[in-house]
Amino acid sequence: MLVNLSDVLTVEGRQEKREIPLEMTVFEDGQGSYEITAKEPVKFVFTNAGAGKARIEGSTTLTFQVNCDRCLAEMPLILKVEFGQCVVSPDVKSGDGEDGDSCQGEDVQGMDDQSFMDGYQLDTEAFIHGEILVNWPAKILCRQDCKGVCPVCGQNLNVAECGCDTFVPDPRMAAIQDIFNAGKEV
Repeated sequence: MLVNLSDVLTVEGRQEKREIPLEMTVFEDGQGSYEITAKEPVKFVFTNAGAGKARIEGSTTLTFQVNCDRCLAEMPLILKVEFGQCVVSPDVKSGDGEDGDSCQGEDVQGMDDQSFMDGYQLDTEAFIHGEILVNWPAKILCRQDCKGVCPVCGQNLNVAECGCDTFVPDPRMAAIQDIFNAGKEV
């Protein structure tokens, strides 16, 4: 959905609050595709932050269907996405008007970095996609003490022990092991 930010970008002191439903049903990050099974509307607060600048703040909670990175069990991942970012209007040059505004000291997104902006229009889907990427966990576990799967038979070790011999000998000791297996005296 596109949201027109021209009033917020041009009128000093202007603030708008909006709840916008997220149309995205699947999140893709280049590593995989994850179904969104539950979502709240995205709460946005758009605030003028000086000449040609706006601060975008807000939050949403999304639930994804994912697999645990260790045991591969399917599970829900609840992700609370909170954001705060400054953008500039298309007619403001990068670096202009950085004194005395609420974006001071922050990395104001320049025109090259605003792939979610089309002129004065904010593409909420592209913006939220980027925020999900930033908030996506590095490792997804079904629980902190997940045991994973057996490297021999693939049994989920959280469910049951399989009894497989998972001992992996040190390859540096292979020559000595050969001597013992041959029954030679040392």
